[in-house]
Amino acid sequence: MKRITLLLLLSSISICLFAQSEESLDLEKAIQLGLENNLQVKIAVETVTLRQGDEKIGVGDLLLPQLNTTYLRSFSKEDVTQKFVNDPEPRQINNAKSRNENFNIAAIYGFRPETFIVMKRLGQLTEISELEAKVVVENTVAGISSAYYRLVLELQRYEVLKNTLELSQSRLDIARAQYELGGAGKRDFLTAQVDYNSDLTLLLTQDQIIQNSRVNLNELMALDPDTRFTVKDTILIGDPLLLIDLQENAFTENKDLLIAQRAENVAFLQMKELRTSRLPVLNLNGNYVNNTSNSDAGFLIQNQRQGFNGGGNITINLFSGLTLNRRIQNAKVQQNIQSFATDQFEIQLKSDIQRSYNTYQTNRNLLEVEKKNYQTAKESTEIALERFRLGISSYLEFRDAQVNLLTAQNRLITSIFNIKEQEIELRRLSGNIFFQNSFAPFEIPTEN
Repeated sequence: MKRITLLLLLSSISICLFAQSEESLDLEKAIQLGLENNLQVKIAVETVTLRQGDEKIGVGDLLLPQLNTTYLRSFSKEDVTQKFVNDPEPRQINNAKSRNENFNIAAIYGFRPETFIVMKRLGQLTEISELEAKVVVENTVAGISSAYYRLVLELQRYEVLKNTLELSQSRLDIARAQYELGGAGKRDFLTAQVDYNSDLTLLLTQDQIIQNSRVNLNELMALDPDTRFTVKDTILIGDPLLLIDLQENAFTENKDLLIAQRAENVAFLQMKELRTSRLPVLNLNGNYVNNTSNSDAGFLIQNQRQGFNGGGNITINLFSGLTLNRRIQNAKVQQNIQSFATDQFEIQLKSDIQRSYNTYQTNRNLLEVEKKNYQTAKESTEIALERFRLGISSYLEFRDAQVNLLTAQNRLITSIFNIKEQEIELRRLSGNIFFQNSFAPFEIPTEN
């Protein structure tokens, strides 16, 4: 038994010494590392860049003319036999050479009435991509925050179990002394030994839980699983959140809702784009030509042309097999579907906020109860330990008080963690996840 206690003491000392050499990690730094390293965030940012490039390509295709140039040069060498109307005698030319050189620049531009609508639609799609990237960022921030506080919670539970083990050690020492002095039976000593081993098992199991919690946090920060660091040992609860403020912010800042609204706008623009395509299309073209031909045979031994020419046409679609009408009808149905989806998301968002807020309020109300319950259990355990030391109470009474204290401590720190977790969720739903602490919001990089 002494050997086990000594090993546990040495282990605790080594852990403390190692922790002193570890780097301190607060929540703000953890989030900063996550936003810099998390691959999902990097993918989201690159997707925004890709969408911005698509928008620029679309604008170029719609507003800028196509300009093509061609340069052609050819040679030939032939035996030519020619017969003319005014000269019946054939004319034979051997090795007649001909050369042709052509340079051409052609400009083509077609103006479609739906051009500006398409540009708006591409802009909306770019905004959707940026909002989707912000959703990834906010989810990453919420995930890191929750994982960080989960690690703090598990560390607090470890301390609770360690205190419980110390009480079990005190009880075991008392039971051993009483047994050795003949004041108690061996059964009480063995029972104390079993309870101590049980508490030691819980402590060792909790150490494994802490290790896995560290791995989970490192994964979100895109760090090696075995990266070690120290975290703050307390969870601070913010000022009470107000339901009306959360709901108002959600309908202006929630990125998923903004995405749904943008998607509804895209569906409307698609229908408007199809309707506008009924209007005439204007096509313009212009050419610059520089053509030189030389030939040793024929009347024309050299021909050179240089100059500009241009023209245009107006095209109106008169009938397309009712395909356009069907596409417009489908676009209108899609707009209705997206409108219903936006309304449904608003209802879901209200419900999610209300559910989270109910849980948040309940845990805040329970916190005061758990504090009082912990103080009562702590005082009861101190009295039970003293009574057990004096030999005026049984081991069952002491163990019962010890278990009650362990339960009260766990319920208290769990209640605090639940409040913090609901704070994170409510701020995420309301679009204000970045204001849970003093760090600045993450900006999606854009091209100038």
